[in-house]
Amino acid sequence: MNPNETLQTTDSLQEATGSDREILRIVKARHHDPFSVLGRHREKDGDIIRAMLPQAESVRIGADGPSMQRLAGTDLFECTIEHKAIVDLHHRLHWIDKNGQNHVTIDPYTFSPQLADFDIHLFCEGKHWHIYRILGAHPHCVDGVTGTLFATWAPNAERVSVVGDFNAWDGRYHPMRVRGGSGVWELFIPELAAGEVYKFEIRNRQQGTIHLKTDPYGQRFELRPQTASIVTGADTFVWNDQDWMEQRKNSDWLHAPLSIYEVHAGSWRRDGEGGFLNYRELAQQLVDYVKEQGFSHIELLPITEHPLDASWGYQTTGYFAPSSRFGSPDDFRYFVDYCHQNGVGVMLDWVPAHFPKDAHGLARFDGTAVYEHEDPRMGEHRDWGTLIYNFGRNEVKNFLIASAVFWLEEFHLDGLRVDAVASMLYLDYSRKPGDWIPNKYGGNENLEAIAFLRELNTVTHQLHPGTLVMAEESTAWPQVTRPTWTGGLGFSMKWNMGWMHDTLQYMRKDPIHRHYHHDQLTFGLLYAFTENFILPFSHDEVVHGKGSLLRCMPGDDWRRFANLRLLYTLMFTYPGKKLLFMGCEFAQGEEWNHSRALDWYVLDYPLHRGMQKLISDLNRTYRENSPLYKFDFDPKGFEWIDCHDAPQSVLSYLRRDGDAIILIILNFTPVPRPNYRIGVPEAGGYAEIFNSDSEYYGGSNTGNCFMEAQEKEWMGRPYSIVMTIPPLGGVILSLQPELPAEVEDESEEAA
Repeated sequence: MNPNETLQTTDSLQEATGSDREILRIVKARHHDPFSVLGRHREKDGDIIRAMLPQAESVRIGADGPSMQRLAGTDLFECTIEHKAIVDLHHRLHWIDKNGQNHVTIDPYTFSPQLADFDIHLFCEGKHWHIYRILGAHPHCVDGVTGTLFATWAPNAERVSVVGDFNAWDGRYHPMRVRGGSGVWELFIPELAAGEVYKFEIRNRQQGTIHLKTDPYGQRFELRPQTASIVTGADTFVWNDQDWMEQRKNSDWLHAPLSIYEVHAGSWRRDGEGGFLNYRELAQQLVDYVKEQGFSHIELLPITEHPLDASWGYQTTGYFAPSSRFGSPDDFRYFVDYCHQNGVGVMLDWVPAHFPKDAHGLARFDGTAVYEHEDPRMGEHRDWGTLIYNFGRNEVKNFLIASAVFWLEEFHLDGLRVDAVASMLYLDYSRKPGDWIPNKYGGNENLEAIAFLRELNTVTHQLHPGTLVMAEESTAWPQVTRPTWTGGLGFSMKWNMGWMHDTLQYMRKDPIHRHYHHDQLTFGLLYAFTENFILPFSHDEVVHGKGSLLRCMPGDDWRRFANLRLLYTLMFTYPGKKLLFMGCEFAQGEEWNHSRALDWYVLDYPLHRGMQKLISDLNRTYRENSPLYKFDFDPKGFEWIDCHDAPQSVLSYLRRDGDAIILIILNFTPVPRPNYRIGVPEAGGYAEIFNSDSEYYGGSNTGNCFMEAQEKEWMGRPYSIVMTIPPLGGVILSLQPELPAEVEDESEEAA
């Protein structure tokens, strides 16, 4: 890649003047505008044509045209022709390399600039939401000549070249032109087709260092450990999810059931040889399973391209490319389309908070801190060994928002889960005193990140109504899910990390001690309606030595399973949408391991099959009873019956949708509670529609069938029922204003 530096006239840019200096810049591969030297140029004595062909022995213009002469000591060829000499507008160079092989190429330096000034202007303003259609590598046609148009942003580069197999990875062949002071570089390479691998070779303006980088806007990459980008052809995929997409625009998701199955594509299942499933294979197997289990949506851990399997996708290098581990971009389109045709939504875990330091990626992209901050007190996550985006830079903000738009628009995704939002909001996140820089007001709020998040949510909701953007935000930051015009961040929903931590901490305790910690179950209702919450039992709860959810539960096997069934009953009846990580639905015993498939063999055992059946029935019960979801974000949908029975570790509450009422009673001890009186709001019968202690799930089958309310005031309610609460069990009752026929018959016989 090192240019020939034996130009006889002079070897120093400082000594050279005029045209010699410009030619020397080309020879040394340091020119920011190669079009000013290469290609065809009019001079007094004729038109001069120049071409830089490092491996060429001889060159001529056209098959029978004039020969070009090598500039002594260089790989630069030139010839002069008469002004009126007939040469194609885009002439072909016929050349023989040092091995005697013949080559024919159209001179790329005969083409005018291709990027519209308006596109570049919008990008520099941070307002081009579809910039991924402009920057990167795209099929292009100019004057009837097809090829690929390359463009990238490298504001501190002296020279940028496109390199690949097509030019022996030699940056002297295809240097790009810079577009004014925008920092945007472009080059149209004729007759270069989809499927070619490429990178950008960048020379830093100040230090002269050379950096070989993958395309930040690349839409396909080589399979790791290779890291080159791949030119993708025009999108010809035929979608068949029109009904889903139309329905989504007008969906009332605030008042609809939402149950998410969180999936790591590389370890849900593997093929017969232990390899990854293709996106298409995954679609066929996963969708059937998700429908059977009753989940409404799949949320994928990041499948944005990433170099390291062990990062689970959270150290992203390709923000516009589905990982090649599982197939092509069209394979992933098939996955989403298949899900939609089967009534299953698809969401993606998306990571705008940080990016890895890999040399081929975004880190010091042009030799300087372009995407990140220069100062490590703002630009580096100490805990994770990653870099933080400079959210105040227009082009960086545009890069990220365009990525979000890309996944929602080009792949029809139904939502994004934004990872590590708390780390974006606070300048002192996980930092020691003195290792962070306050904002202009002296505070610890990251004002640029806040503005970015608000714009992200505004743009995505405007362009794609019905899509959801969810925040993983673990602090008490106010108004995360409130509109931006009221001062909120504008997210659709927020993970309820506080509820998750409190609940799991409580459930880990031996039941004999739980009555001392009853408030851990009730505290969450003090803030449950301040945000639109999702209740997450995610991948983060089953890694890094935490063990599986089953192993978190105390007691012997029977008690562990009973506790876990009880936990899920609480989750599916508590205000908030639902999220459960794969494997948790059948109580995988071992901690999740990203490098192998889930332990599906445990379904050979009744207790695990029972847990899987329980999740299926909970999803069905949740979906079929509007009080359990209609007002998840509104206090009018929830009422405590009794939150004070700490001595017996019993909770009871109701969920309401107008006249429809569902009662939930939960017993967090292994002691059955017979003849337990519960206050109820209405007369009528109360039917048991779900019992986590059912024998179908592996329980002791302690329960109730149908209870008619007695006109006896209890717990501040005008009516009450007497029931048996199962050990470590949860019961869901439904108000039946009219008695079932068999109950009426029994009453008449008794009379």
